Amino acid sequence: MADFVRVAGVTDVPDPGSMLVEVEGEMIALFHVGGQFSALDDVCTHDGGPLASGELTGTKIACPRHGARFDIRTGAALSMPAIRGTRSHDVKIDAGGVWIRLRSGHGIDGPVTQPIGYPGSPHVETPESESLTLPSVPATGATDGAAPVEATALTTAASDTAPLCEDRVRELLKTVKDPELFVNIVDLGLIYGVTLAPSAEVSGKQQVSIDMTMTSPACPAGPQLIGDTKRALAAHPAVAGVEVRIVMDPPWTPDRMTDDARDFLGIF
Repeated sequence: MADFVRVAGVTDVPDPGSMLVEVEGEMIALFHVGGQFSALDDVCTHDGGPLASGELTGTKIACPRHGARFDIRTGAALSMPAIRGTRSHDVKIDAGGVWIRLRSGHGIDGPVTQPIGYPGSPHVETPESESLTLPSVPATGATDGAAPVEATALTTAASDTAPLCEDRVRELLKTVKDPELFVNIVDLGLIYGVTLAPSAEVSGKQQVSIDMTMTSPACPAGPQLIGDTKRALAAHPAVAGVEVRIVMDPPWTPDRMTDDARDFLGIF
């Protein structure tokens, strides 16, 4: 087991406040709230943002990049877009100094439908109200009798007789769900624009262009979301072709989500 390392004096960190320290070559966010010290990896598990420079509210720290919040006492992820906790470390006060001992392993994983705390901890948090349960979506290839997601979406679109307009396109895009968050890309606020134009190649059909963003530039679900978007729209009988343009300006933030999505993900 690693040894405790002195990183600061007790009076070096204001209460409430935070400080970035280095322990055995790793950058650690040190927090001081209500006379208690806590330490976390200085890494937001959503996009690698620096937690030590985030907004500290009580025992919660918000990543300055996309607003994901973590419990400074346990490292647990409290709000989207983070779904995995960051690693917490042991802290002790001795001889007027703050000492940290690095823990091995990784952060606390938890459900995305409500704020979470460390299993068995007295600090487990619960939402102020019941989270909205959005319609469940079976996994592709499910064997419980439900039709696969893609097949269901494509069948619906192929038999669609509603006139194609921007509102209808957005309804079709609600069949496309983020594989980690289980919320559709429209309610997540990932769709920045929809453009329809008569196809130059197929008479009577439309060319659809979608301006889409991601929750982070390196979003691992990006290729899947792009592919699912194209398939969901291309199956409509009035669509001749689909273009998806990735737009990162302005950057996505949780404020772009609908109230339904925020309730479902436990963001209040």
